[in-house]
Amino acid sequence: MRTKSLKKNKINVITLGCSKNTYDSEVLMGQLKANGKDVAHEEEGNIVVINTCGFIDNAKEESVNTILEYVDKKDQGIVDKVFVTGCLSERYRPDLEKEIPDVDQYFGTTELPLLLKALGADYKHELLGERLTTTPKNYAYLKIAEGCDRPCSFCAIPLMRGKHVSQPIEKLVKEAESLAKKGVKELILIAQDLTYYGLDLYKKRNLAELLENLVKVEGIEWIRLHYAFPSGFPMDVLDVMKREPKICNYIDIPLQHISDSILKSMKRGTTKEKTTKLLQEFRERVPGMAIRTTLIVGYPGETQEDFEILRDWVQEMKFERLGCFTYSHEENTGAFALEDDVPHEVKQARAAEIMDLQSQISWDLNQEKIGKVFKCVIDRKEGQYFIGRTEFDSPDVDNEVLVDASKYYLKTGDFVNLKVTDATEFDLYAEPV
Repeated sequence: MRTKSLKKNKINVITLGCSKNTYDSEVLMGQLKANGKDVAHEEEGNIVVINTCGFIDNAKEESVNTILEYVDKKDQGIVDKVFVTGCLSERYRPDLEKEIPDVDQYFGTTELPLLLKALGADYKHELLGERLTTTPKNYAYLKIAEGCDRPCSFCAIPLMRGKHVSQPIEKLVKEAESLAKKGVKELILIAQDLTYYGLDLYKKRNLAELLENLVKVEGIEWIRLHYAFPSGFPMDVLDVMKREPKICNYIDIPLQHISDSILKSMKRGTTKEKTTKLLQEFRERVPGMAIRTTLIVGYPGETQEDFEILRDWVQEMKFERLGCFTYSHEENTGAFALEDDVPHEVKQARAAEIMDLQSQISWDLNQEKIGKVFKCVIDRKEGQYFIGRTEFDSPDVDNEVLVDASKYYLKTGDFVNLKVTDATEFDLYAEPV
């Protein structure tokens, strides 16, 4: 008998891309564990599952390089099998099968039962909502919907994730209860589009009702909203946010641009005037709310004037959190028919200008926090600091609060009141009170 067949298989799941992929990997790992499989996240393992991202060029490149790296390890005998799933695989499977044939099998975003079968496991329906979380124990993502019905011209997500499908409120509450039992204190609600939540199931935008049910879950202290679409935003959500202390005064609302001609070409279904009015209403109805947005520069046909409209508006709006990306020309999207006519260097320079402006805004806003006390959650210890976040900050993308570990002892996962003693553009320094 060959010794190789005696080796116990260990499945290593590698996650690339966004928090929605993190969630999918966690569901996969939960299923594998329930089938008695030895499973790890981004550690060692002789069977590798790569959950890919296919959103924009950089993400696709990282996914392809990771696949090639593990195919090479397979050739060297370091790993036995390589499986690929996720968005890149959904979008480019025929090309990938032709270009990288040494992968054992490719799967799309909706083929979890088939992937499990290939890994020698059965899909267990009774495990709905059960998963093996990979985030620090105090927070977890809760995916409330899949797919997107919006027609945005630059975006390939509907090609990879399909039409919008909301998860029922009862199922999400059950999942939240299960996470709370495991010590999760913060839920980060994610979807391609939170604004649309419930339209397919309840024939109305139902995010407010979902929130009212989630705040009742014992053990959950913070609920955070990610990826809301500006057009058709359900304003009753703001009433719940103001009324319910568990809902963070924070919203991630990707706006992409503000020049009317670019918004029209992007098929965003809104205007500069409507968007500005919406944000003003956010701030009036929930004073102190932190608004995070993302912008795209270098979209086809973006003139210097369009860019200046965007830049001046960023200066005027003073977003608490902002990220800026350069446009990526994606095949099979609406904008692919347009000429990608803004030179790469111009795109980069415009993005850098927006981010320079934002770092000054962030500096000014953070200076105002010195001397104030905030409720913070402690995520981890790193080097000589305990690192936490305020309710105005999401993990990995926003500001962090640093506490000197040589002077103070804090426990990860705990909520503590911290007084800000100093601030930079993106970090606050603080001490317990």
